[in-house]
Amino acid sequence: MTNPLSELSGQGVAVWLDDISRDRLRTGNLQDLIETRSVVGVTSNPTIFEKALGEGDAYDAQLHDLAARGVSVDEAVRALTGYDIRWAADVLRPVHERTEGTDGRVSLEVDPRLARDTERTVAEARALWWLVDRPNLMIKIPATQEGLPAITRAVAEGISVNVTLIFSLERYRAVMQAYQDGLARARENGLDLTKIHSVASFFVSRVDAEVDKRLDAIGTPEAKDLLGRAAIANARLAYQAYEEFFANGAWKELEAAGARRQRPLWASTGVKDPAYTDTRYVDDLVAPDTVNTMPEATLEAVADHGRITGDTVRGGYDAARADMDAIEAAGVDFADVLRLLEDEGVAKFEKSWEQLLDRVRSALGGSA
Repeated sequence: MTNPLSELSGQGVAVWLDDISRDRLRTGNLQDLIETRSVVGVTSNPTIFEKALGEGDAYDAQLHDLAARGVSVDEAVRALTGYDIRWAADVLRPVHERTEGTDGRVSLEVDPRLARDTERTVAEARALWWLVDRPNLMIKIPATQEGLPAITRAVAEGISVNVTLIFSLERYRAVMQAYQDGLARARENGLDLTKIHSVASFFVSRVDAEVDKRLDAIGTPEAKDLLGRAAIANARLAYQAYEEFFANGAWKELEAAGARRQRPLWASTGVKDPAYTDTRYVDDLVAPDTVNTMPEATLEAVADHGRITGDTVRGGYDAARADMDAIEAAGVDFADVLRLLEDEGVAKFEKSWEQLLDRVRSALGGSA
C-alpha cells in the first residue's frame, strides 16, 4: 500500500530526517522510520544535539567516562556527537549500499563558530571525517563567503559535503561552482569521483517568515496578497539554477569521469506560520533528484495528509519569477532579507553550539 512518503520517494525526492538522538538510535526508532516512513538519510545540527543531550539518560555513561578521562569540553562534544553519527551511519549503511552511495547519508556539522574562517573550517572538516570514519558521512559546511573555498578544498580531498545555510540564488550558484572546482581538483589528485557526494541545503521556511513580516509591515492589499509566496518561489528558481548549472560543458566532462551531481536539499521545511498547511514545503517542492529533510513532526504530517501530486517545481519558473518581482515591487528588499537570514542562521547555530558546550560542561562537572 502506498502512502504520501513512498509516493514522494517515487517522484525522486529522497526523504531525510532532520533529527538525531541516542534514544532514537538505541530504541530502534531510526530503523523503524527507514522501514515505515521511507527515510533514507539523517541530518543534524547543533540545535538538535543540544536538545538531545537535555533529554533522558542516554548520554550519562559516556559523559561519566569523558569526565573521568578529563577531556576538554570541545573534545567531549566531538566524542558524543561522533558516536551518534557513526551509529546512525551504520544503521543507514544498507541504504547507502542499495543506492550506490546516493542516500543512506548522515550529516555532521563543523563548529559553527568557524563559519567565517576558511582554514579552521577545512581543518575541522578533516578532523570530523577522520573521527567518524564512515563512507556515508557528509560534513556540513556553511555557505558563507569564507565557506566556499573550504567546500572546494574538502571535496578535493574526497570529503563528501552537505553545504548548509543557502538562501540566495547567487550564493547557490557559487556553491555549485565550488563543488565542481573541488571535483576537478579531486580528479587531478587521482581520487575516485564516484565516491564523493554532496547536497546543497537551500533553506525554505525562514524566507517566508522574514518576507511575510516585511509584507505585513507594508500593509497594502498588494503586499498582503503576496504573503507565503517568497520561499517556494525562491526554491523553485533554485531548482532552475540547478538544471542550468549541471548542463554546462565543464560539468559534463566531470560527469563522464564519474562525478555525481550535487542534489538540491530543501531544508527548514517545518512550517513556522500556523496559517499555512503543515506540509506545504514538501507538497509544493516535489522535483526529481532532490532531498527533503524534515523534522519528525513534518515527516508524520506528510505521512498522514501530504498531497503528492507529481512534479510541483518544473513548469513553475515563470510564475516564481513573477512572484519574486512582485515582492520586490511591493517594497521588500529581498537582497537585504537574504543577507539578514545568512547572518541570523550563523548566529543561531553559534548560540546553539554555545548552549551545547554549556550543557556538556555542566554534565562533565556533575559526572566527575
